[in-house]
Amino acid sequence: MNRTAQERSRIAPEVAARYEAVIGLEVHAQLQTQTKAFCACSTRFGDPPNSNTCPVCLGLPGALPVFNRKALELAIRASVALHGEIHERSQFARKNYFYPDLPKGYQISQYDLPLATGGWIDVELKGETKRIGITRLHVEEDAAKNLHEGFADSDRWSYIDFNRCGMPLVEIVSEPDIRTPAQAYEYLYALKQILEYAEVSDCNMENGSLRCDANVSVRLRGAEKFGTKAEVKNLNSFRYLAHALEYEIERQIGALESGGEIAQETRLWNVAAGRTEAMRSKEFAHDYRYFPDPDLLPVSAPQSLVAAVKRAMPELPDAKRARLQQEYGLTPYDAGVLAATRALADYFEASIRAGAAAKSTASWISVEMLRRLNDAGKDITACPVSPDALAELLAKIDAGEITAASGKKVFATMFETGKRAAEIIASGGLLQITDPSAVENVARAIIAKSPENVAKYRSGNEGVFKFFVGQVMRETRGQANPQLVNEVLKRVLGEP
Repeated sequence: MNRTAQERSRIAPEVAARYEAVIGLEVHAQLQTQTKAFCACSTRFGDPPNSNTCPVCLGLPGALPVFNRKALELAIRASVALHGEIHERSQFARKNYFYPDLPKGYQISQYDLPLATGGWIDVELKGETKRIGITRLHVEEDAAKNLHEGFADSDRWSYIDFNRCGMPLVEIVSEPDIRTPAQAYEYLYALKQILEYAEVSDCNMENGSLRCDANVSVRLRGAEKFGTKAEVKNLNSFRYLAHALEYEIERQIGALESGGEIAQETRLWNVAAGRTEAMRSKEFAHDYRYFPDPDLLPVSAPQSLVAAVKRAMPELPDAKRARLQQEYGLTPYDAGVLAATRALADYFEASIRAGAAAKSTASWISVEMLRRLNDAGKDITACPVSPDALAELLAKIDAGEITAASGKKVFATMFETGKRAAEIIASGGLLQITDPSAVENVARAIIAKSPENVAKYRSGNEGVFKFFVGQVMRETRGQANPQLVNEVLKRVLGEP
């Protein structure tokens, strides 16, 4: 189990305060295409190993790649969403290095002529907004997946699943503008949200659709020159990213404080041990021996194509949050919760179209619904309560047919069974009691049993009033109208 940052830290706070981290992230996102980047093999996740392969993605001699147009359109969409400058001409290159998960012996990527450069993401942390620049966005193919088994050298086996090999990726490289693990976390969260909203990638980190490499160095505060950086590879969760950066920053500060030097190297995050570990020395660009891929034509992204992609762009997170506040009068907090995913925001607006009031709907979704979805391990797309069913329930609460307390019970049953509110209310006898005489009969019976509390109330102890309210609500199983209960009790208790 990972320890907290405070438990892991061996650097005195006053020493750590003298240093500043410089962090840049390289994020790889698989594009939501049905076929691979340069061949017609399926990108479907979970198929039997090595079943989605062909001569092209296996790198067999004589097989020629053809670029997937849908991948280009999605990469342009990502570039637009991130405010990047899209270049009308870009070029694929061969990036040469030996890994067993690249059967060709090189990776098809983009180098000196990427699809897009520039761009930015605004992140908010502790009430302050920080703009983090984006250096470039380029398209490339994914490598295969390595699977390792056993520990001892004599009993260690490695397997390769080439289904992932050739998947279309965009690599999004940030500027070294990030200074803390918390900023890195928020940047990655915002980037994931933008890509999901734009339907560029499903960003499923468990399936490997979104992966992150972090470049981190430290320097004395006020220094202009960057320190020597280490790259932490293949971080596939927000928590791992934050923990790896915390550890690596402390490791580098400790090394410098003890008179050592930082090696430029690639490191891996050991989850079980809670530390980064050296993997290999860090390559430079010339080590990859980039050169234009002779089998692929330059990529053309004419203005007409970019304009068409822009016209088809969905509403993005920042615009969604602003509109929810303006159109429905929501607080920034509620708008942020509801806009966390496009599906959740769509559910909210579908409930409004079905007749629900905006503020009460926002409250129910933010509290009751998200809590039950979290407990059930589901997201909003698998919610058993439809938007119109939620609107029906809230209408009954607003109309006074049932109390808010009864509404929670009804919602729980709706979530568990998928039944509608009207059916649950009728079968459970949950209609709100609004008959003054019925409430008065219950109130008088309770008052008759509590002469001591009646005396206290009439002598000025108004705190006892809550006792009577609670007893009436208990006796009516929470179905009495709360306002009516208060009115009846004050009248009856006030009698001589």
